[in-house]
Amino acid sequence: MAADSTTPPHTQPRRSRVRVHNMFVSLDGYAAGSFVTHDEPFGEAIALVQGFDGRAIAGIDTLDGPLSVDHAMTSLWGQGIGVEIMGRRKFGPQSGPWTDDDWRGWWGEEPPFETPVIVLTHHEREPIEFDNGTVFHFLDADPADALQRARDLAPGTDVRIGGGPRTVQQFLDADLIDFMHLVIQPVTIGSGTPLFPEGLSPAERFDIDTVSTGGGRTHQLWNRKQEPPTRE
Repeated sequence: MAADSTTPPHTQPRRSRVRVHNMFVSLDGYAAGSFVTHDEPFGEAIALVQGFDGRAIAGIDTLDGPLSVDHAMTSLWGQGIGVEIMGRRKFGPQSGPWTDDDWRGWWGEEPPFETPVIVLTHHEREPIEFDNGTVFHFLDADPADALQRARDLAPGTDVRIGGGPRTVQQFLDADLIDFMHLVIQPVTIGSGTPLFPEGLSPAERFDIDTVSTGGGRTHQLWNRKQEPPTRE
């Protein structure tokens, strides 16, 4: 039954949200390196992910030993997500037309997504499928059209904008992001790709909660400000 104005709020279908998770940012504002190669997938920004246990994105039940705030925060990555949108540099180091090199992404035959993934590229190609449910779709689209395609692939679920920072910037510019989880790492990079380049100031559109951990990281949770209810 479709929800209407008489349906109790707790039974109303929840709106699909657009989320960013585990976006690592240095103290000097960089969220990725300035280059990507097969041997250096993070470029000069490798310090951003040092100490990060990638198993945490699969859930805290995959970890041994004590559970930390860092684990709890990073494990939100997959909850409620039905599809990811990523930029081409997150998928691989190539640029220009695709070559017949059998590249299937950085993750081998078991990518962690287990959902459809849209890779934004000017050079479309046939999808790449994996046995664990991950399917990479290659799409030439602006943020709004890519988001509509993502929702068509996984109706009723949240959409994760997986990065890199330039892809996140495009969705911020289009005012399409509802939530961001930033992890401020206690390192400086000196060069690379900033998350918020000059002229991009999205903070006024979000309420920001901050928590620091014993490991020196600071987690920021950015939630889109709610519009005040209108009166009849």
